[in-house]
Amino acid sequence: MKHTKVKDLLNSTTTLHEVNAKGWVRTFRNNQFIALNDGSTINNIQCVVDFENTPEETLKRITTGAAVSVTGSLVESKGAGQKYEIQVSKLEILGDSDAEKFPMQPKKHSLEFLRENAHLRVRTNAFGAIMRVRSVLSFAVHQYFQEKGFVYVNTPIITGSDAEGAGEMFKVTALPFDNTPRTEDGKVDYKKDFFGKETNLTVSGQLEGETFAMALGQIYTFGPTFRAENSNTSRHLAEFWMIEPEVAFNDLDDNMDLAEDFIQYVIKYVLDKCPEDLKFLEGRLLEEEKSKPQAERSEMALLEKLNFVLENNFKRVSYTEAIEILRNCTPNKKKKFSYIIDEWGADLQSEHERYLVEKHFKCPVILFDYPANIKAFYMRLNEDGKTVRAMDILFPGIGEIVGGSEREERYDVLIKKMKALEIDEEELSWYLDTRRFGSATHAGFGLGFERLVLFVTGMTNIRDVIPFPRTPGNAEF
Repeated sequence: MKHTKVKDLLNSTTTLHEVNAKGWVRTFRNNQFIALNDGSTINNIQCVVDFENTPEETLKRITTGAAVSVTGSLVESKGAGQKYEIQVSKLEILGDSDAEKFPMQPKKHSLEFLRENAHLRVRTNAFGAIMRVRSVLSFAVHQYFQEKGFVYVNTPIITGSDAEGAGEMFKVTALPFDNTPRTEDGKVDYKKDFFGKETNLTVSGQLEGETFAMALGQIYTFGPTFRAENSNTSRHLAEFWMIEPEVAFNDLDDNMDLAEDFIQYVIKYVLDKCPEDLKFLEGRLLEEEKSKPQAERSEMALLEKLNFVLENNFKRVSYTEAIEILRNCTPNKKKKFSYIIDEWGADLQSEHERYLVEKHFKCPVILFDYPANIKAFYMRLNEDGKTVRAMDILFPGIGEIVGGSEREERYDVLIKKMKALEIDEEELSWYLDTRRFGSATHAGFGLGFERLVLFVTGMTNIRDVIPFPRTPGNAEF
């Protein structure tokens, strides 16, 4: 008999004479009541076992985490909080289950403990909800761009260029670590490597994406990226996913419009598609907040925060105006910020970004026209010669969630910037070709997918919104 998903059974409009459900036991009470979950929903279905006619040996094997198949009638439930339950006529235990060693017992576990058991943590309500939300958000990303006529481009994971210029990249090599071939001056001889040159795992698909935008008009990438930044914080991963649209003929204003519309679309989509998961995650967050000091508690509940982004236009503020606001604000004057803002040119930290969003403007903020010396080489230089057409989108509780810019399309200006930063022109000759042949104004942005999932789920550590986090000293599973 074909099994029916728990979600479909719970959403049934009528009782059913015979159904089959398969899933994992969340709890087993009084030798009679199984709470069964198959991952299709955060809700369990209660299965009532005829314990008088079920062998004792079978009952002993019904433990938390066991995979079972139940056949019986879907009937109206006598218990509170559930519409239907299954009166079990046949029970089968699938595979083995070691109750004493199964880590995910029906009790509250610390997030650190769950990270150590990342291969099993998805069986908890919280991580099941997070991963379903992540899946729906991923689909919404593709649906948005496909509806808008964007072309999905798979940019390379192995690359010879450093798009960010930070140098924090994982090297890709087939050279032996013992007896590594060297040049006469003692450096590694990459000409003898697999690709004949130094290569790395990509930190961004932007540069390659620009080449496709110059032919296809509007494209987006959505794939894994890597950064070898030795940073053990709640905001950093070594492996993460990036969403990067690039649009020919768009300027910075168009770019801001696109980013705002995109973010509001995907958040609205997940609100519509995952109400139960988001409601659960909001309740979990509220419980966590109770244990925090009053000063550290969030001012908005999760659903309120998501609707806050939907219901407010994003405030557009120049970097120069933002610096003046921060210089003159009370936390800065009273030295409450960890990083005091003294002068124009400072690189804003998360505490400054959150102050602008949560305290000053009380809405999402787009900062634009940043100092050229704190931004990447490919951003278009303004006429003042000291700022670039860059933008960052700031959200409550998280700070920067999107970074983007109008790209420097002028060949001579781009060459000057590359020389000043000692970027090898020969290495990026293919990129410069897009400025030599048919150059045009274009713009794009990057959104770290895990940052988006973090915001939508209300989680506070980025390691909890990706299936298997890769961080310094950790590549388990």
